[in-house]
Amino acid sequence: MPHDHHDEDAHSLLPSEPALRVKALETILVQKGLIDPAAVDAIIDRYEHHIGPQIGAGLIARAWSDPAFKAQLVNNTDGILSDLGFGGRQGEHIVVVENTPDCHNLVVCTLCSCYPWPVLGVPPAWYKSDAYRSRAVREPRQVLAEFGVIIPPEQKIRVWDSTAEIRYLVLPMQPAQSHGLDESELASWVNRNAMIGTGLPQPPAKT
Repeated sequence: MPHDHHDEDAHSLLPSEPALRVKALETILVQKGLIDPAAVDAIIDRYEHHIGPQIGAGLIARAWSDPAFKAQLVNNTDGILSDLGFGGRQGEHIVVVENTPDCHNLVVCTLCSCYPWPVLGVPPAWYKSDAYRSRAVREPRQVLAEFGVIIPPEQKIRVWDSTAEIRYLVLPMQPAQSHGLDESELASWVNRNAMIGTGLPQPPAKT
């Protein structure tokens, strides 16, 4: 049976089904007076513009620069984040997992989209997709290759499954070319995907 490609294109522009369901639920709650739309907008604005991967990047840069801080961050993540004021909702218990020459860490949430919001902000759409959530566990090496991250055969991959009780943040290895830079310069090498495990630190784009 022939398909109307214009209809397909129109459907491709629609929000995903989960997004539509969330919007419908929000509309019902607002109509019943159970939530304040202004408060919802304020929370979204906070996570989109004031909380984001730049916070995680700063932590990684400091860990690269300060071995004592790195040890504390890995061994007492919650305590360090609380002291720095980065705790809160969606980040009650965060664990930092360190990449090494022997092991590359990859984070996923197979049940939904649990994510360390206080240090990475809003999760990317692909992190919440069914494809990523299922394939990251079954074939992590192939998934990483599709992100452009080629892991050598001798380096194992460990997949961490986030839950509502515990979320993970990857501490990537510091690139050799970045040694000698200060913290602010190092932070510009750290991208969101590197802290999920689907990317590697990269030098900042030249302007």
